[in-house]
Amino acid sequence: MLRVDALTVRFGGVRAVDNVSFELAEGERLAVLGSSGCGKSTLLRAIAGLEAGDGTVSVDGTDLTHAAPDHRPIGLMFQDHALFPHRTVEQNVAFGLRMAGEADRARTRRVREMLALVGLEGFGGRQIATLSGGEAQRVALARALAPAPKILLLDEPLGSLDRHRRERLIDELPDVLQETGTGAIHVTHDHDEAFAIGDRLAVMHAGKLLRVGPPSDVWAAPASITVARVLGHTNEIVDGSATVVWRADAMIVDPTGSHEATVDRVQFRGTSYTVRLRTPDGRMLRFLLDDPPAVGDDVRFRIDPARVLRFD
Repeated sequence: MLRVDALTVRFGGVRAVDNVSFELAEGERLAVLGSSGCGKSTLLRAIAGLEAGDGTVSVDGTDLTHAAPDHRPIGLMFQDHALFPHRTVEQNVAFGLRMAGEADRARTRRVREMLALVGLEGFGGRQIATLSGGEAQRVALARALAPAPKILLLDEPLGSLDRHRRERLIDELPDVLQETGTGAIHVTHDHDEAFAIGDRLAVMHAGKLLRVGPPSDVWAAPASITVARVLGHTNEIVDGSATVVWRADAMIVDPTGSHEATVDRVQFRGTSYTVRLRTPDGRMLRFLLDDPPAVGDDVRFRIDPARVLRFD
């Protein structure tokens, strides 16, 4: 449905988006993962028509490269909600419909449908200032979906929420998008969020999309050391001219194992533990374990060869 071809956005001599090409199928969710400053927000703004660039953007075969933002079937949802504080919830959700000239009765029906869809039925008369952060984010989502865009661009929309509200929306957002049949590009720097929301994952670094594929495939086979680092693989070992990465789930505690280290730190992560090890030569390694040894313990371990990445 969406095709982006050789899209490049320059700020002076810097290529914030560098020759990016990809396609988005109807109803598909693409999560774009990258650190701050990698160009992922600029990519969304260029697709929406808010930043000028080279290359082409088309939807359903129609070239929209030079179309104004309000002439693209694309919605955009920001992290800061961007709600109108002097308008009610209903008036905020209805804003895009009113601008499009939707009739009063149809507009009212659509607003009620959208509020029910995001779990805010009966909130239409509420003032924005009375809402929690999670409720405000739901209003922003309802407003973005109300005009029925073919594609919704989500610019780190959950970053300002506390953990409980964030995890709840991570769980609910794919269902809402599936219910409306809306394709979406969701940018984030959070791995768990990207894995949970995206049908496909795109890893972005220095303006380029370096790896695109199903999240499990990208995690297991990053294809480059740069992608591995963006994904959080930190256990790097130089082996001649190659770099070997031990995935965080590669460690197996084994008294007969060929590797040894001292447990430096153990952090509980809810369902598992992050264990930091110090090797005899001073390297720090980090692994995930369900049953960790204690801080200060000397341990022997082996590495599951199926969970080793090698980059020549």
